[in-house]
Amino acid sequence: MIRILLADDHAIVRQGLARILEKSGEMKVVAEHGNGTDALNWLHDNGCDIALIDISMPGMNGIDLLKQLREKKPKLPVLVISIYSEDQYAVRLIRAGAAGYLTKGCAPAILVEAVHQVASGKKYISPAVTEMLANKIDDSQEKLPHEILSDREYQIFLLLASAKTVAEIAEVLALSAKTVSTYRARIMEKMHLHNNAKLMRYAIDNHLVE
Repeated sequence: MIRILLADDHAIVRQGLARILEKSGEMKVVAEHGNGTDALNWLHDNGCDIALIDISMPGMNGIDLLKQLREKKPKLPVLVISIYSEDQYAVRLIRAGAAGYLTKGCAPAILVEAVHQVASGKKYISPAVTEMLANKIDDSQEKLPHEILSDREYQIFLLLASAKTVAEIAEVLALSAKTVSTYRARIMEKMHLHNNAKLMRYAIDNHLVE
C-alpha cells in the first residue's frame, strides 16, 4: 500500500484527489493538510511513501515546502500537482528536487501512474517537460530575464502577470502588502521592466500566462 501525504489548500481538491488515488486499491491517503507548515509538522512525527503537494498555499507554499523536504526528508519523493501549466513551473521545480510535475487538468489514470512511478523511486516527467529540460542543459546559453528570479520572485511575477493586485497577492501568499511591493520592485529591477503593463506583455510573449 502506497501511503500518501496530500498538501493543498482546497479541501474539495484534496477530497477529489484522495478519491481518485484510493479507488486504485493500492494507495492510501494518510494525511491531508492545507499548507506547507502543517504538512511539515506532521512529517516530523509521522511517515509516508510520497508527498503530493500543490504550489499555491498560504504561508509556506509548495515551493518552500519542497525545499524544506529536500533538506529534512531527502529520501521522500515529492510529486507536484498544480493549476499552473508545465511551461510555468515544471522545469524550475524538477531542478529543485521534485520527482515529477502534473497539472490538475490531467486524467485520473495519469495521476495514478505518476504516483506509482514516483513511489517506486523513479521520476515522472512528461514528454513536454523532457523537451524543456533538454533545452535547458546548455548552461552557456544566456538566461532569459524571468529565469534569474528567485522562486518567490517568480511566483509573484506570475501573479502580477495574471493581473492580480499587490493586495490580492498579499492575501494569496499570506504576506504583507509592503513585502509584496518590495518583491515587485525587485522583480522590475532584475527584469528591466518599468510597469505592470510591460511585465504582462513580457509574460504573454514568453508564453508564461494564458
